[in-house]
Amino acid sequence: QVQLVESGGGAVQFGGSLRLSCAASGFTFSDYVMSWYRQAPGKERALVASISNTGGSTNYVDAVKGRFTISRDNIKNTAYLQMNSLTPADTAVYYCNATFLTANYWGHGTQVTVSS
Repeated sequence: QVQLVESGGGAVQFGGSLRLSCAASGFTFSDYVMSWYRQAPGKERALVASISNTGGSTNYVDAVKGRFTISRDNIKNTAYLQMNSLTPADTAVYYCNATFLTANYWGHGTQVTVSS
């Protein structure tokens, strides 16, 4: 069955870095646009970054541009989110998402907590 398993979250201090991973299985990974979303306490889930199925195109929300980098490995069926210069505003549960045509899959999320 389809699985998206996030890992790499944790607690870091202001200015620190984390690398999130999203291991995919159960579908043809290289067909799918991969995205990372986040949901902070009391807020709606929001898009952070996305990457095309080939990895040739990426998009970021303004709040993370220059600090976060999304990437993927279509051999390992894994997507990544490198997060640098983290601030408390980045504290959230981060979710991996896979989309292709009408298919839309979500992981269970990984917590990122940034302390000041």
